[in-house]
Amino acid sequence: MTRWLAGLTLLFAMAGPALAHKASDGFVYLDTSTEPSQLRIDVALRDLALVVPLDANGDRQVTSDELNRARGDITRYLEQGLQLQAGSRNCRLVGQDWGLSRHSDGPYAALRYQVRCPADAAPDQLRYDLLFEVDSLHRGLIQQTDGDQEQLAVLGPDDHALSLDAAGRSWFSVFADFLQQGIWHLLLGFDHLLFLLVLILPATLARHQSTRDPKILRSRLWELAGIVSSFTVAHSLTLGMTVLGLVHPPSGPVEIIIALSIAVTAINLLFPVLGHRTWKIAFGFGLVHGFGFASVLEELTHGTSERVLALAGFNLGVEAGQLLILAVIFPLLYAISRYRLYQRAAVPAIALVVTVISLYWAAQRFVALPMMS
Repeated sequence: MTRWLAGLTLLFAMAGPALAHKASDGFVYLDTSTEPSQLRIDVALRDLALVVPLDANGDRQVTSDELNRARGDITRYLEQGLQLQAGSRNCRLVGQDWGLSRHSDGPYAALRYQVRCPADAAPDQLRYDLLFEVDSLHRGLIQQTDGDQEQLAVLGPDDHALSLDAAGRSWFSVFADFLQQGIWHLLLGFDHLLFLLVLILPATLARHQSTRDPKILRSRLWELAGIVSSFTVAHSLTLGMTVLGLVHPPSGPVEIIIALSIAVTAINLLFPVLGHRTWKIAFGFGLVHGFGFASVLEELTHGTSERVLALAGFNLGVEAGQLLILAVIFPLLYAISRYRLYQRAAVPAIALVVTVISLYWAAQRFVALPMMS
């Protein structure tokens, strides 16, 4: 038990700083209904800084002068990593405009191009290879329009080519893409995973002498079902409201509140200032976590007819990832909950480690607020 606890603590300490932030995404908007086709690509400055020397003086601030000096490096990198083809022949990207755009997580470099293909053909394939060499979790989020046809897609290091035949792409393909994206956002969102952990810990704590009694297991499963259902309903509400454009909370404060919600929930394990009704805590803070899940989905699906389909797939993907985590973690914790060391040492230690990591995240995100304004 002691080795298990030490290993868990070390894992949290090592993984915390690396996985504290929003997933890395690039946005590609392609309109193939015009002649020539029009393309815009947005990539976060914080991501570009991994491959292009943006911060020349090392003060962790990117000024307009530094950005202008790095313009050539930025355009070369983006044009090498984004390719369009007509048949088997490469198309040429002709620069039209460049500047900054703003997404929920801060400033992005935004570049606009005309797509010139041989014989004035329309591009029929897109290949996306940006940032995968430094971040295997990066995803390219693609929105293509062709007259009244639209398609949304998610590209990653194992699937980085997309056919631009929008009419030939089924609704199931769109749904499956965003189902997978929802699963990945849950499984790779370490802050959300920690929140789930501290939510389910109360359901593992012994209230009777034996954990082998089937009645005890049933009661704990019912308790866990109530907690998960409350969190699901809450984040589904705010996820849907944000994606459908009903509310637009600022990303910076939301990320800080998410980190603080994890710390408060962990502290409540030791000092139940919010009471023992964990399902109420799950619902209240689940509303905030829904805004966090929505940040990427809202920006990609804005103005598209596939918005509801993408929302359904993404939301179900988040739930699938959540159930997968619960199916793995709860039986393990339930099996060891009969030991006194678990209740008296392991749970308090987990709560303390999670609190420290979450407060550290909150401080990081507070310091980063000026960069996102």
